[in-house]
Amino acid sequence: MPRAHTWSIAKDQNLVSIPSEKDNHPSTEYPSPTNEFYMEHAQKLEEVRSVLKEVGEDTLEALLMIDAIQRLGIDYHFHGEIEVVLQRLHTKFNTLSDCHNNLYELALGFRLLRQEGYYVSADVFNNLKDTEGKIQEKLSEDIKGLMGLYEASQLSIKGEDILEEIGNFSSQLLNAWNTHNDHSQARIVRNTLGHPHHKSLARFMAKSFLSDFQGTDGWINVFRELAKMDFNVVKSIHQKEMLQVSKWWKDLGLAKELKFARNQPLKWYMWPLAVLPDPSLSEQRVELTKPISLVYIIDDIFDVHGTLDELTLFTEAVNRWEYEAVEQLPDYMKICFNALNGITNEISSKVYNDHGWNPMESLRKADENQDGHDGSYLECYMKEKPGTSIENARCHVMHTISETWKSLNNECLAPNPFSTCFTKACLNVARMVPLMYSYDDNQCLPSLEEHMKSLVYESVSS
Repeated sequence: MPRAHTWSIAKDQNLVSIPSEKDNHPSTEYPSPTNEFYMEHAQKLEEVRSVLKEVGEDTLEALLMIDAIQRLGIDYHFHGEIEVVLQRLHTKFNTLSDCHNNLYELALGFRLLRQEGYYVSADVFNNLKDTEGKIQEKLSEDIKGLMGLYEASQLSIKGEDILEEIGNFSSQLLNAWNTHNDHSQARIVRNTLGHPHHKSLARFMAKSFLSDFQGTDGWINVFRELAKMDFNVVKSIHQKEMLQVSKWWKDLGLAKELKFARNQPLKWYMWPLAVLPDPSLSEQRVELTKPISLVYIIDDIFDVHGTLDELTLFTEAVNRWEYEAVEQLPDYMKICFNALNGITNEISSKVYNDHGWNPMESLRKADENQDGHDGSYLECYMKEKPGTSIENARCHVMHTISETWKSLNNECLAPNPFSTCFTKACLNVARMVPLMYSYDDNQCLPSLEEHMKSLVYESVSS
């Protein structure tokens, strides 16, 4: 293994994804898995597929398998098999509400079905209340069940008071339990509270789950073996993508021409890496990095370098998309506009060739409104509400985020014209935002950097 990287994707001015001599890498190419490795990987895929087909009528075991597959980041191989199990579960799910002997099964089934767009009523949890309408105290002894309830509560939509109740009930008990325990299960509880599955990026959390994924069942070992191999396959794909992004960025020349702007293609690549995790979408990830990079560059032009008069001209030029308007721009803005125009044409051409539709007009109308100033919602809220403390303002923000997630959940459960892939990509954007803006005091992104190292540099031993 090469020595640990010490870069920061928030500040580094080089594409640190490219190996260099200072990092003891012999070349700019990453090794690819061997043919023998891919053959063994294919064999493991068939073994897991067979296990899924043979699960039978054991509802809990089937749910545990699906949960494990999703948390390990290998579910993209088994969409058909997962759909068969969930369809079967959906037809009989309401009967699970009468099975008080397994709280975890009820909570897990609810979460998995809602995650995949199946509507199931939150009323199934009403049976957890006692005659006085309070959640039964005896449930406080079931730590695994409480974790399941907390995870299930993340799938709530507006108006579901019971999910609000079980979310508060489970989180309070888990936090209290966690403070008085310090063993392996305490770490799992902390992960559940800090990174509930529905609001986290599964692939970013997969390696952590893999270390906790223990058991004596034969299928657990098969899943672990496939996940380890798959992790290395996907890592190789991402490494190749980073090399493509690096070449494109270097050839574009913006970093050389616009010295004031950010030079962080690795950070920009992290957006499509998170939003489009399916390994088969390699070309889409590379192409999506390009307009994202221009968003950051234009953001710097507005926030760091441009004068008000220049920014007005640039906005008019982009809105009109006419070369006559571009001629009035200063040279650095012409360079940026030409790059923006070139990327727009390139993406439009690829979409037209692949799908027979030219998105040129839609792409041209899509920039981001800028007035040269970044705003802070906290500051704005506190100015609108004089006398509000920072603590109350933060509580308001957290409540707003929670309510927005309920709206997102509702959109995923309601009929809509979008594909499952697109819907999940939209959710992944929401999941990525906290990571992308969790700056520390040094304006670095430590959590995001750790995930990048884990996904792209570190192997998983078989």
